[in-house]
Amino acid sequence: AEAAGEALVSVIDVHRIQGVAIVVGWGLLFVWGLGLFLRRRDASRLYWGLLVVLQLALGLQLVAGLIQLALGGQPQTLHWVYGAVLPAGVLVLCHVLTRGLAQPPYHLFFTWAALLVFGLTGRALMTGFA
Repeated sequence: AEAAGEALVSVIDVHRIQGVAIVVGWGLLFVWGLGLFLRRRDASRLYWGLLVVLQLALGLQLVAGLIQLALGGQPQTLHWVYGAVLPAGVLVLCHVLTRGLAQPPYHLFFTWAALLVFGLTGRALMTGFA
């Protein structure tokens, strides 16, 4: 029981640190994309690379949350909604909408999605575990 408690504490710490990094990353992606849009430039490979990294980080964050749940953590329902369900929905919608674009700026939907996911994941940090 004590080993499981220690494991839960370390998973929670990783989850929190990664959560903060995710929020900062989505904020950075939004600011970057807004700058590109205002200067009428296309997104570079670095922009798209950051988008991929952030999407993967959200997936890893979900896995860390599931591990916490398996170890006895009690997340608030809103934590899952803000941290996983809504961001996933926003990103799926962006992928669908972007696929239909005939001309640039292809990053526009993802830039606005970054703002939404920034807010949603920030709110997920506020709800946390009970």
